Amino acid sequence: MPIKRNGLGKGLDSLIPDKNVKTEIESKAPDEKAAKSKETQIVKTEIIEPENKTGELLLNINEVEPNRSQPRKEFDEDALLELADSLRQYGILQPLIVQRKKGYHEIIAGERRWRAAKLAGLKEVPVIIKEYSPQEVVEISLIENIQRENLNPIEEAVAFKRLLEEFNLKQDEVAERVSKSRTAVTNSMRLLKLNDKVQQMIIDDMISTGHARALLAIDNKEQQYTIATKIFDEKLSVRETEKLVKSLKNPKMPVEKEKIEHVFVYDDLVDKMKNIMGTKVNINAKANGKGKIEIEYYSEEELERIYDLIMTISQ
Repeated sequence: MPIKRNGLGKGLDSLIPDKNVKTEIESKAPDEKAAKSKETQIVKTEIIEPENKTGELLLNINEVEPNRSQPRKEFDEDALLELADSLRQYGILQPLIVQRKKGYHEIIAGERRWRAAKLAGLKEVPVIIKEYSPQEVVEISLIENIQRENLNPIEEAVAFKRLLEEFNLKQDEVAERVSKSRTAVTNSMRLLKLNDKVQQMIIDDMISTGHARALLAIDNKEQQYTIATKIFDEKLSVRETEKLVKSLKNPKMPVEKEKIEHVFVYDDLVDKMKNIMGTKVNINAKANGKGKIEIEYYSEEELERIYDLIMTISQ
């Protein structure tokens, strides 16, 4: 049974009574003589319990259970222990938001406080009982955790996806409800395209969302995990990761190899041209057989000599 929480002074009952008093006046004549003289009035008082209590109450902690479909799945144990120490000294200052279920009350907002209260050994927790639709439950849980920055990036992305798919919301509608930009919601959900093992690395803070976004450019999920492991092992920065992914997407090794092969092919030609020109000649070979020839000169007279030589050869 919910236990009504005591207030200060006269308590909240003086402002928001939880009980209605119904007064009914019944007429009754004890005997004929009294009926002739004066009717005797009897006042009956009945206490009516309201059907929906929404004020702050104290509930046995064992009557309260977490919402299994709430976005947040990971809880920092050290942070919970710190909160538990605080609750032992000051109690729970902000009540949990719950809704009635068959045989128990389900947490809508405040699971972290509930977990810390259990660690602290508290027997009761303050709650406010509300009634919400399934969609409102998800939205409230998501918004509370986002505002407190309690969700990891994958939990947040899963919650956004659920609002889109389960409740048929559009991305701009989701963005409006959680006070984020549409781009932020889109980028968040893109993380769900990563290899499951990479997603777990994000949850475990082994790689950042910046690293993860760089990995999205790689289609092969096994390769995503391979690079993610390299990022963690070698402590690569986001910029270094972006360069690594770019090199994998646009490899330059074949071009460099081709360029080197061209240099070897043209070495003989360079030697012959040097002998003809009588000065330094260089061939800068590029891909696809293209390139340029550089002929050096060291004075105007030498330039004129090279020009005359070229004109003689061309005739």
